Amino acid sequence: MDRESIEYQQLEQRLGRVHLQQRLGIEAEHATQIFGRGRTFFHIENWRSMHSLLRLALRMTGLYRRGLRNAADLRIRHHEVALARLPAAFDGFTLLHLSDLHLDADPAYPAALIQRLQEVNYDVCVMTGDFRAKTYGPYEAAIAALAQVRPHLHGPIYAILGNHDSIRMASGIEQLDITLLLNESVALERDGATLHLAGIDDPHYYQVDNFHKAAAHIPQHVAAILLAHSPEPYRLAAHAGFDLMLSGHTHGGQVCLPGGIALMTNADCPRHFCKGPWRYHTMQGYTSVGSGSSVVGVRFNCPPEMTLHRLRARPAQ
Repeated sequence: MDRESIEYQQLEQRLGRVHLQQRLGIEAEHATQIFGRGRTFFHIENWRSMHSLLRLALRMTGLYRRGLRNAADLRIRHHEVALARLPAAFDGFTLLHLSDLHLDADPAYPAALIQRLQEVNYDVCVMTGDFRAKTYGPYEAAIAALAQVRPHLHGPIYAILGNHDSIRMASGIEQLDITLLLNESVALERDGATLHLAGIDDPHYYQVDNFHKAAAHIPQHVAAILLAHSPEPYRLAAHAGFDLMLSGHTHGGQVCLPGGIALMTNADCPRHFCKGPWRYHTMQGYTSVGSGSSVVGVRFNCPPEMTLHRLRARPAQ
């Protein structure tokens, strides 16, 4: 049996036959679809001719180079979040949150990311999807770029897939000692206490998120954090009992008016869920504006970020 067949069987055991067939089938049939499919009707990331027109328009207005510089200005954000059910042993526990890296979009990007990583301290790294630039086609360049970054990340690393990622990338990612959570969960241990971390498969385009499987091994009334590529399934996450939901996907709009007002968020949820901290009932959330850039590699009034979430077992002062 060849390696690809073995990897397919392993994914089938983890995801289930139907989930895997759905994921692969949608990837094959709808990878370049501009209209239809998913939680939103319009997918600008697949409209390749529009990308060229946008670049041309920005060059003609003299804004293109400035937008490229803005996209390279990776900021370090600090977010302190108090969780009522967080065990005291996890007070001060810090998560490094990277999202929407689109690692193969610019050959210079991995080095810029690595430089910033030297400036942060954390306990666990979480990645909320979109390692690849395009939504279809080869993915080897994205895995190779991730391999460049991986030695500069310390501690355990947990990740999920986004709408730009193929399920076929799972093996390459996990060979880098990165744990993918494909509608799965893990228990983080610290001084005899436990914090549960779950991850769902892409809920935006593929809509193969499965909360039942993701939360199957999480006891009731314990602290639990969810990784979801998009904030769109916030209602399901809150009612499933998660305390904190970490997402990305929206890029915060990426191209915004002064004041950070997004022209487009590409997410079927309230706009205030598409950037930064938010709350729904008792669940708190944070949507990263992304560490990389997509469609056209520029940003305006929305700098990229890596986020340090510091967990507190008491109300933040």
